[in-house]
Amino acid sequence: MSSTIPSKGRKLPNQAIGAKVFHSGNIISLFIMLTSGLQIYNANPVFGGRAGLHISPIFTLGAWLAGGRHWHFFAMWLFSLNLLWYGIYILITRRWRHRFVGVNDFKALQKSHNSRRLIYAWHRIVYTAIIPILLLAIFTGIGMYKPAQFYWIVNIFGSWQGLRIAHFCSVPILIVFAIAHYLLGRKAGGEQLTESMFW
Repeated sequence: MSSTIPSKGRKLPNQAIGAKVFHSGNIISLFIMLTSGLQIYNANPVFGGRAGLHISPIFTLGAWLAGGRHWHFFAMWLFSLNLLWYGIYILITRRWRHRFVGVNDFKALQKSHNSRRLIYAWHRIVYTAIIPILLLAIFTGIGMYKPAQFYWIVNIFGSWQGLRIAHFCSVPILIVFAIAHYLLGRKAGGEQLTESMFW
């Protein structure tokens, strides 16, 4: 018995070009931000100061602090603009009605015994929960990018170090949610569905 929901004979619809561009743009920009962010991290680790745990150069991008910052901020703009246009896209096309969590999804978790319905409910919950994590990463990143101009962002988190911790913690949370999103997508539609998101 297959672990995925659809049968082998079911033909899954091809994803809209907007969804393909968005997912591909996210993968590229997040990879650049992650590796360049680790390069920045090595200059002054969030925990332990300069003597803290350092990341192997094989996992970093930028070769040194300034190089890492250049790559990181380039990817930040790519990521932010990609997220902005996709938000406009799903509003115009009304895709949000089928993508984000609703009251019926929470009711399904409490009452439904239909495995397909439960997977779809969890998928929408995870898909929706990613959004505030993405916004937190951008919000704290802006505060670190221009702390003098956006000093009030620093103040929200109590201090510069508090802001750094919040930004740093948003990354592993985002990775966990992205993996959950991918696995639930495979569970709901199989490998064919997840591949259709990119090509």
